[in-house]
Amino acid sequence: METFADYILSEKNWGRKLEILYYLQKKTGIFYDNSVIFKTLLAKLFLDFAKLDNINEDEVITACLLCNCKKSNLPGDLSRVKLYAKEGAEYLSELGFSERFCRICEGVNRYTISENREKESDILELVDQFGGMLLDRPERIAFKVDEALVLLEYRNLKDKPNRYLEQFKDFVNQMEAVLI
Repeated sequence: METFADYILSEKNWGRKLEILYYLQKKTGIFYDNSVIFKTLLAKLFLDFAKLDNINEDEVITACLLCNCKKSNLPGDLSRVKLYAKEGAEYLSELGFSERFCRICEGVNRYTISENREKESDILELVDQFGGMLLDRPERIAFKVDEALVLLEYRNLKDKPNRYLEQFKDFVNQMEAVLI
């Protein structure tokens, strides 16, 4: 019997994956909004730019769509912030995703997995944090691209190794140059 994991991972069209997640959200109430779509597009553009060896782009895109599935709409609840990635990984396991895929998703932040992280988790971490800073929130307006990049490197990832940070910074700077 095919699991949900088999179904979405077999879908190679990332636009179709968005549609599948839309219906999953309607049925289950998982977290899925425009910020997820924005961050997934950011991940896709980064992967297209960086052409990273030994990275399964489809797996990263799917993980980006699902890694925040148990995120709360209430950003002020710090206890929820610290647990949503772990709870999401447990939920994804129930949907048939492999232990490795769940570990990638759980690694989107460093609250439960801080060492021996999957390399794909580093990509999720970059797009999740950077993408989040580019969006307005109820408590603040969006940061400018250059401000978000500085905050990402010198505050959020200070003393935290991310194997793709330099490539991501190059990507952001080149994309910004193209758009100006």
